[in-house]
Amino acid sequence: MEDFLILIREPDGRLNAHNEQETAMHRKNMNAWFEKYGKAGHIQNGSALSLTGKQIKGRDAQIIDQIHQVGTEIVGGYIILAAKDLDDAAAIMQTFPVYEVDGYIEIRELMKT
Repeated sequence: MEDFLILIREPDGRLNAHNEQETAMHRKNMNAWFEKYGKAGHIQNGSALSLTGKQIKGRDAQIIDQIHQVGTEIVGGYIILAAKDLDDAAAIMQTFPVYEVDGYIEIRELMKT
């Protein structure tokens, strides 16, 4: 098994109103997904991310009090996923419920150093 970093990219939830029923269903689907793949040994680590943070940019390493955002898109969380290979990781992540909220994921293999 190899380890993959899954970056969960999604619209900034602070910008859109969500109805309670959709939110409850999304949470239920997320919990079921994590339970299924956690029990199967694929989830090594991961977390949702807060909506506050800092960036450090430029040659002078300037500190900026905000998270990285492109348009309304943010990185909402990450998962360290164990899978046979990149294709297996993609097949697993194809079932991830983030697509319900117009999100998407990026899969990157962790390099062995």
